[in-house]
Amino acid sequence: MNGPLLKVENLKVHYPVSQKSSLFRSATANLRAVDGVSFGVHQSEAVGVVGESGCGKSTLSRAILQLIEPTAGRVLWLGEDLGALSKPEMDRKRKDLQIIFQDPLSSLNPRMTIGNIIAEPLKAFHPELDGKSRLAAVREMMGQVGLEPELINRYPHEFSGGQCQRVGIARAMILKPKLVICDEPVSSLDVSTQATIINLLRQLQKDTGVSILFISHDLSVVRLVCTRILVMYLGQLVEIAGRDEIFNNPRHPYTRALLSAIPAPRLGSQRVRRTVLAGEVPSPMEPPSGCVFRTRCPIASHGCSQQSPPLHDVSNTHQVACHHWDDETHETVSNRSG
Repeated sequence: MNGPLLKVENLKVHYPVSQKSSLFRSATANLRAVDGVSFGVHQSEAVGVVGESGCGKSTLSRAILQLIEPTAGRVLWLGEDLGALSKPEMDRKRKDLQIIFQDPLSSLNPRMTIGNIIAEPLKAFHPELDGKSRLAAVREMMGQVGLEPELINRYPHEFSGGQCQRVGIARAMILKPKLVICDEPVSSLDVSTQATIINLLRQLQKDTGVSILFISHDLSVVRLVCTRILVMYLGQLVEIAGRDEIFNNPRHPYTRALLSAIPAPRLGSQRVRRTVLAGEVPSPMEPPSGCVFRTRCPIASHGCSQQSPPLHDVSNTHQVACHHWDDETHETVSNRSG
C-alpha cells in the first residue's frame, strides 16, 4: 500500500460559545479547538501528537474517529471520506479504528466482568462466533496483554490502574484493528507502570503491524513509542518531523521549550538549554493574530502578528510553521536561552 491509511486534510473543530457582551445582550464566539490540521498515518507507523493540555490533541482524536463532528476539513480512511458515511456505514468502519482512553478505570463498565468487556466488540462485529469461540479469543487476548486468563470473571474495581489499562488495550486489539488511537494512555499511571504499558504497546505493534496515533503531553514518552512526531499548539501543528530530527534538530521555539522541560535531557551529544516561555496559553476563543505562538515566543517579530506561517520544508521529512525557522536570529536566541 503506497498511500496513508489515515489522511487528515485541513481539519477544523470549532465550538460556538455564548459570551455576555453587555447586561442584556450576548454574543457568540468560536472556540477553535482544532484549527486546520493536516497529516497522514501510514501502515504499521507510530505517530505521536504532543503539546500542552488544552492544545486540541484529544479533540483531534475524537474528530478523526467521528465521535464529534468536524466543522470543516476531511478525514480519509483508505481514501474514503469518513464524514460522508452514514452512521451504519461508519459503525462498520470502527472494526479497524479503535481507541485506548486516558483513564483506564473510568473507561470500563464497572458492572461487567473484564471477560465480558473484552468480548463485547466480538459480539458486535462477529456475531457468528459462539460463546465457546468468543471465550477462547478473550483468553488468548488476555495472555497477549499480560493478564492471567484465570482473572476473566473479575470486575474492574478489583484491578490496579495498570491492569485496567491492559484490559482497555485488550478490548481495542481483539478485533485486530488497522489503527489504534492512544489518548494519553499512560498519563494517569506511575512511572514504573508507564514503562510496562509502553513496552506492551511496542510489542503489540511489532507482532500485529497495527498503526498507532499516540497522543501525549510528554515528549519523553512519545520518543519511546513513535517514529514520527507532530507538535501541536493552540489547535495547530507547528512542527512535523521524525523522532530523531525533533530531538536532535528542533526548529520551532515551542518544540525547543517542550524538549527543555524534560528533566535533564540529553539529545544526541548536546544538552538542551532551558527555555522558559513567557505568559499564559492564549484562549482558543481569541487566538493571537498571525502566528498563534507569537505572544510567548522569544524570537517573535512584528511580522509574526501579520501573517500565520505556513509549514515550511526543512527537509523531505521535516516541516516547521515559523517565520524565523532558518534565521540567524533563531539560532542566536535559542543558544542564549537558559
